[in-house]
Amino acid sequence: MATLDDHRDGPRDECGVFGIYAPGREDLSRLAYFALYALQHRGQESAGIATAQLGGSVLAIRDQGLVSQVFNEHMLRSLVGDLAIGHVRYSTTGSSEWENAQPIVRDDSRTIALAHNGNLINAVELHTEMRERGVPFRSTSDSEIIAALLSTHPADDVEDAVADVLTRMRGAFSTVIMTEDRVIAFRDPQGLRPLALGKIPGEHGAPDVYCVASESCAFDLIGARYEREVAPGELITLDAEGMRSRLVAPAQRHAFCVFEYIYFARPDSIMGAQRLQVARARMGEILWSERPVEADLVIPVPDSGNAAARGLARAAGLPQDDGFIKNRYVARTFIQPGQALRKHGLRLKFNPLPEVVGGKRLIVVDDSIVRGNTTRQIVQMLRDAGAAEVHLRISSPPIKHPCFYGIDMSTREEMIAHGRSVEEVAAEVGADSLHYLSLEGVYKAVRGERSAHCDACFSGEYPLAGTEDSGGKFALERVELPLAARR
Repeated sequence: MATLDDHRDGPRDECGVFGIYAPGREDLSRLAYFALYALQHRGQESAGIATAQLGGSVLAIRDQGLVSQVFNEHMLRSLVGDLAIGHVRYSTTGSSEWENAQPIVRDDSRTIALAHNGNLINAVELHTEMRERGVPFRSTSDSEIIAALLSTHPADDVEDAVADVLTRMRGAFSTVIMTEDRVIAFRDPQGLRPLALGKIPGEHGAPDVYCVASESCAFDLIGARYEREVAPGELITLDAEGMRSRLVAPAQRHAFCVFEYIYFARPDSIMGAQRLQVARARMGEILWSERPVEADLVIPVPDSGNAAARGLARAAGLPQDDGFIKNRYVARTFIQPGQALRKHGLRLKFNPLPEVVGGKRLIVVDDSIVRGNTTRQIVQMLRDAGAAEVHLRISSPPIKHPCFYGIDMSTREEMIAHGRSVEEVAAEVGADSLHYLSLEGVYKAVRGERSAHCDACFSGEYPLAGTEDSGGKFALERVELPLAARR
């Protein structure tokens, strides 16, 4: 299978999770469906929804494909219930299997449905421990390790089980679980991956309905109001008593992924008390202040460079236009191009406009460069379309280190910035000049403190000790049962 994302040079999306407690709502599964639809950018490989009626059994439907491909009207009508969780998934090569689609449902000493975004860096240790206890596993996902820990836990109350298990796991885990009578959301103590709390105001005296999601954009689509972020180490319970919260695993430092601001999250989402569209425009403004250049026109690489390009053009006083037309109707393709078409593969997504770029000195804005293959093709397409000069401006620092916390990036050896100077990267991709946004510029744009974020993919400074030695896909693939450690 070939996917359109094979032509994307940037990091792969991770996962999106959603949970809601809404007794009596006839449209519960529809709310979950549209929330996942809003989170589709976080994972395009599989999707699933699990529902339960209070005191009844858990029903789950999950499959490979986009949300709109997995579910139809008949399926949504069959997913009746008072509470629901949902998941969209992206996985690394080799772990795209139906068994790894979520929500995962386990029925051991208690029934648990689980949706997880992140990566456990001590998955091998936990998996070995549970296998020695005779706990069976059906998938090759570290998410099932979390589900198994909770479904086999001896505590009488599931919240106590979560509180204990949360302290035993290391890594990134923004997680939503569902039992027959409640939805529970929890986040790792460092807060590496996002998780937000929303509320649908009750009408005509009805109680408020609470929900959780990876991003606030999911709330907008279902009529919910963004309340706040789930705090790192916090456990949120949605049940008949409403919304309850307890901090079960405080950490000495928080380490929210700064790349969420730059690329992953939708621009209309709120993170760090700000709309990301605005923060990304500031990145473009700072890009210009750090490295101005004589140019005629600013163009983005759509859609990831759009907001930063607008900010840069505004700061530079230069016109902005669409130098590429993006095919927005092809989410993924299962058709392998013939040999003669392979060199044109990127045109499945982008097609340059000679009438716009011809004869112009261009500033081309994108969010990141990882391997450099796509960037090289973009520069060449612009030159073939008649561009006089191509000056690349990237709204992130050089990516030089892999992520072990739930983002699929290349190995160091595959990263074009690893072991190369900025000038060498510019020559490698064929650009007249190249400037990456500085790390200081990133934090200025997002108005955040570096001490509260993870920027390991840029700096190599991992917030959890022993990360490179004990975790990640690379270690997990060496165990007898290969665990798909990335979502």
